Formats: sequence, structure tokens, C-alpha cells
Amino acid sequence: MELILGDTETAYLDLLRQISDTYTQGRVQAVQAVNTHITQTYWQVGRQIVEFEQGGKARAEYGKALISKLASDLSLRHGKGFSRSNLTRFRQFYLAWPIGATLSHQLGWSVIVELLKIDDPLERSFYEQQTLRERWSVRELVRQKESALFLRLAASKDKAGILQLAAQGQLIEQPADLLREPYVFEFLKIPEPYLVSETQLGFTGRPPRL
Repeated sequence: MELILGDTETAYLDLLRQISDTYTQGRVQAVQAVNTHITQTYWQVGRQIVEFEQGGKARAEYGKALISKLASDLSLRHGKGFSRSNLTRFRQFYLAWPIGATLSHQLGWSVIVELLKIDDPLERSFYEQQTLRERWSVRELVRQKESALFLRLAASKDKAGILQLAAQGQLIEQPADLLREPYVFEFLKIPEPYLVSETQLGFTGRPPRL
């Protein structure tokens, strides 16, 4: 009898693990899907702004205060997320990747923001390709930028060695890191209090109570 009960308990624990893993994977996939729509949406907003600005002399004159006016009017309509700095970033996103639909499927918005902080197109392209190739999280991208990886490679004869060292320091992004991205909550208009703990995100080591 004890053997039977032991087998049942083992089977139950296996079921518990399977359900927990399925739940976690589902949440991550949902966030990744939202992220794709976020980057596509922001790219489209940037395109619309640029195309308006390029619509002739009259619009060019109007466009001098366009970002500020849009920030004010869109914030009244949609709330947080349409600050002047965000709209400027959307515009910059489109200008940096005028055919950015493909990119939108591969990089998260927080990663794109970090890439947009790089003025040199060649350096930005380098970090973009490395991020895609090595599947860097935004934290890892920031770390590599701060370590001046691009400049060290440009000045070094041992480029393969430096890339190997860079890979050894890579931080692995955890599921909770994805679900903690504030821009996802902002896009979905989820109140900020829900950002505060991993418990609320479901990463407690056990499935949530029903």
C-alpha cells in the first residue's frame, strides 16, 4: 500500500510540475506576443509622424511643434505612454529602421530603446546583430555596451577572443524578467501596483491558488 501511495504522490508531483511549467511558458509566450505588437505599433506611429512631417511645406511648418502637440492630445486620449520623449523615440525608431517590420518580430522594445541610444549606425548595427545572434536580454546588452565591446573589437586583432569573453559574461534572461517589463504593462494599461512582486507574477515556485 505504501508503495502504491508513493507512486501516486510521485505522479502527482510530476503533474504539478507539468502544469506549473505549462502555465509559466504560456505567460511568457503571451508577453512575447504582446511585445511583437508593441514594437509593430510603435514603428507604425513613428512612420505616421515622419510621413506627416514630409507632407509638404505647410505640414513642415506645423511640424515644428508637432511632437509636443501630439504628446498633449494623445495623453488626454490614451493616458500614459505618449510623452514627448516616447513619441520622439517612436519617430527615431522608424528613421533608424525604415523597413523595421522584420526587426519588430525579433527584438523587444526595451532592447530597441537601448540600441537607439547609440548614435553611430555601424556600432548600432553591430550590437543589433550580436543581440540577435546571442539572444541577449536588455540587461546583457547594456552590460556589453558599457564594457565598450564594439570599440574593443574595433581596436583589437583578437576579435574572436573578445567575442568569446563577451559570451562568457552573458546573463540569461529568466521568465520573470520578461513579465516584469514595465513597457508591456504600460501598453496594456495595467496599473503599476501590479508590477511590484514576483508573487503577483506567479513565480513563487508553486502554482497560483485558484
